[in-house]
Amino acid sequence: MKEGYVIRDPSLPHFITATVVDWIDVFSRKNYRDVVIECFDFCIQNKGMILYGYVIMSNHIHFIVQSKEGKLSDLIRDFKKFTAKTILDKIQTEPESRREWMLERFKLATESHSRNKNFQFWQYDNHPEEIYTNKFMWSKLDYIHLNPIRAGIVAKASHYIYSSASNYVNDCGLLTIEKADNPVVDVLNLNNFARYNDY
Repeated sequence: MKEGYVIRDPSLPHFITATVVDWIDVFSRKNYRDVVIECFDFCIQNKGMILYGYVIMSNHIHFIVQSKEGKLSDLIRDFKKFTAKTILDKIQTEPESRREWMLERFKLATESHSRNKNFQFWQYDNHPEEIYTNKFMWSKLDYIHLNPIRAGIVAKASHYIYSSASNYVNDCGLLTIEKADNPVVDVLNLNNFARYNDY
């Protein structure tokens, strides 16, 4: 793992990216996106997860997360382990036209790592970035919420239900998140915040 991307202070919020191996578009299907939502909800209710923002794209998720217990690495590990197991079970037992191809890719991914015996779903690196200022928090929230617009999925960020944009714009969403403080208004953030008002 690169020196710059290590969780040094597990009590602080971090921007995390979890990517499916080989960038497989697993989350183009609603049932797999819903697994992520359900797991986030469980971790918020039972595992001390504080979730400030998230987006589920077709083959990766971004989220800003903090642990009430100060055990962020354990929380992320458990989140990835549970979602991987549940989604892999669904791929094998529910209707899935891409089943054989997907399982073959997940099987091949285990050959370079001894930790997984049968299938590897997530890439190992989470690319954690410590949220050290309010300005940095909002730059990452903007990045998260603008992802579906950049991908051409929606015209307004709040229209994409598998993100926290609507929590910030309309005060509602699929999950109950911890809303970040209002952004520091400067030239850079003012432009981003103006876009938020258009969501």
